Amino acid sequence: MFAPQIKGPVAEWLGRALQKLPQRFESARDLSLRITSRVILIFLPIHCLFSRLKIAYMNRIAESELIINSRGAIYHVDLRPEELADTVITVGDPDRVAVVSKYFDKIEVKRQHREFISHTGYVGNKRITVISTGIGPDNIDIVVNELDALKNIDFETRTIKPELTPLTIIRLGTSGSLQADIPVDSLVAGTHGLGLDNLLNFYRLDNNNEEEQLLQQFMSHTQLSGKIQPYIASCGASVIKHFVDGFHHGITVTCPGFYGPQGRILRLPISNPSLVDNLTSFSFGNHRISNFEMETSAIYGLGKLLGHHCLSVNVIVANRVRKEFSKDGAAAVEGLIKNCLGIIEKI
Repeated sequence: MFAPQIKGPVAEWLGRALQKLPQRFESARDLSLRITSRVILIFLPIHCLFSRLKIAYMNRIAESELIINSRGAIYHVDLRPEELADTVITVGDPDRVAVVSKYFDKIEVKRQHREFISHTGYVGNKRITVISTGIGPDNIDIVVNELDALKNIDFETRTIKPELTPLTIIRLGTSGSLQADIPVDSLVAGTHGLGLDNLLNFYRLDNNNEEEQLLQQFMSHTQLSGKIQPYIASCGASVIKHFVDGFHHGITVTCPGFYGPQGRILRLPISNPSLVDNLTSFSFGNHRISNFEMETSAIYGLGKLLGHHCLSVNVIVANRVRKEFSKDGAAAVEGLIKNCLGIIEKI
């Protein structure tokens, strides 16, 4: 084939064009990289934002699970997050809330919904909420879960906060002694809550070695029937250390009722007539059962699972071994409140 030769001005122009081609390819590549970089800088934050929104939506707690009323308060206890102190006193009797808060130097908030009455205020520089729970582990399930939600769930996004706030929860209650040497009107701080009620069996509660051994020994000693599945949880060590002088220590048993579950017989026969004797005679190492009531194990178990520091302090109004009852229960409760408020203020 004949290939014509190109000469003259055309050849010179063609040569210059061929020399510039690599530079133009380089310029085009640089331009492409710059455009790609800017697209990434613009769209990456948007992608991250949508990813976070997707995760938040997936972790969002539904309206049916976390019920917030029209004033932005959680349903049962009717408190908004800012109305709850980090230190909480629980009492069973709604009327006892005012008995506690009369010792406050200042009261900021008063709320009431059903049996749940709460006052938030100050004793000295200590901000405290006192709230009534009503009677029984079922009510404790409501109160402790809602107190935790007020501190650790963002009500705007309905998601769990990335940083959790532990509460100090101290129950001030009344109780029956199961030891002859723990007399009426004395004070008991529970080292453990041992539940005969079943509440914590609906949650995933793990026990440490000591708790596991206590529970196994208790089951062996009492020979409880298969209808009862006891559980155990410890108090907050950082709290009970302040309640030593003037306080008996021991395991507090929590029962799901006042009569049959605590061995009382009126007209109905009971399935465990030797329950009180078995509770009184139980011991394991330095541990023994000091008293029983209807709330402590639920507070300890839920508190442990949720990361709160809990203690149950009870004044003894009945001694079931000596068959005695306090001659002035109201004065005994008053003494419990005054004694414990003086300690709580300094924690």
